[in-house]
Amino acid sequence: MATLCRPAVAVPEHVITLDQTLDLARTLHRDHPQLPLALRLIENTGVRTRHLVQPIDETLRHPGLTTRNAVYEREAKRRVPEVVERALGYAELSARDVDLIVYVSCTGFMMPSLTAWLINTMGFRSDTRQVPIAQLGCAAGGAAVNRAHDFCRAYPGANVLIVACEFCSLCYQPTDLGVGSLLSNGLFGDAVAAAVMRGRGGTGVHVERNGSHLVPDTEDWISYGVKDTGFHFQLDKRVPGTMAMLAPALRTLATAHDWDVSGLGFYIVHAGGPRILDDLCRFLELEPAAFRFSRATLTERGNIASAVVLDALARLFEDGSVADGTPGLIAGFGPGITAEMSLGSWTGSPLGAVRPAAIPLRQHAVDTADLEPEFGVAAAT
Repeated sequence: MATLCRPAVAVPEHVITLDQTLDLARTLHRDHPQLPLALRLIENTGVRTRHLVQPIDETLRHPGLTTRNAVYEREAKRRVPEVVERALGYAELSARDVDLIVYVSCTGFMMPSLTAWLINTMGFRSDTRQVPIAQLGCAAGGAAVNRAHDFCRAYPGANVLIVACEFCSLCYQPTDLGVGSLLSNGLFGDAVAAAVMRGRGGTGVHVERNGSHLVPDTEDWISYGVKDTGFHFQLDKRVPGTMAMLAPALRTLATAHDWDVSGLGFYIVHAGGPRILDDLCRFLELEPAAFRFSRATLTERGNIASAVVLDALARLFEDGSVADGTPGLIAGFGPGITAEMSLGSWTGSPLGAVRPAAIPLRQHAVDTADLEPEFGVAAAT
């Protein structure tokens, strides 16, 4: 049975607070007819701090897609290796023990994928398999866990490295002035995360079952408009209601495993916004504290896209209160509308924990609450 080990997480050094975000919105959009609504929505996200890969003045400038994508590649190569090294250490493995790398990101593009660069520079074997996932958005964190589980089932004893690299701030579009876009400007943050799924041994979550669910005819609810200026995030006003459609899928998966989704010991889910978590509490008949790790991620780091589930899982390790055999759920939600879900049980005692934000990034040198129904705070790409 495959075990998802403790994740390593790192956030960039540039921090923007809620007050700074609101002040910027008032300054940049002082004449926007719906500015009061946008400010109210941003305040209601629950996000208090976010981390950015560039200083705010550089984040707000749009030098063009070519320059932005070069920043993505440069910063990924600077920041990912240290996180990978920590994740391998937590799993008590070396790079040469890894059989597959699953790399997820929706905020920049490289071909070949960063996986090729990692294999060439970090000592992974040349026969290491690569699975880059670029188009599942926030659901990709859950999808990475599921594809790792599938691989470990197909190849017993194999080890899989999962890497999530999201620089959402590089998708800022100053000309996108819809309320949904203004809300997104106050919601998304940047982060890098990695975790290892061990085919044998390890401490963490023994993944026992996984599943996917796509809500029919919702593929345009969360999407990118790909234009000369890059990726333009598009959020439909119907997205806040998606948990009514996805919560039953969570229950169905648990029931098929002879578990009660309302009676599990831990829940690690993508926190796109507070309404997602509040609705899950209602539909799954859970107390708000059930999603405390996801809420903490949202409050301290914002919506960090595919990295959310790994950040929230790292907080579960840090908490250290889960007993052996405790059943739990991991789920990512994103474009499609898609849910990627897995069930597993805790095994072993958590490793010694340090808060991810307190661990400095090692820079690698390289060559190059109720809201208005029409715009609720939703899980997003």
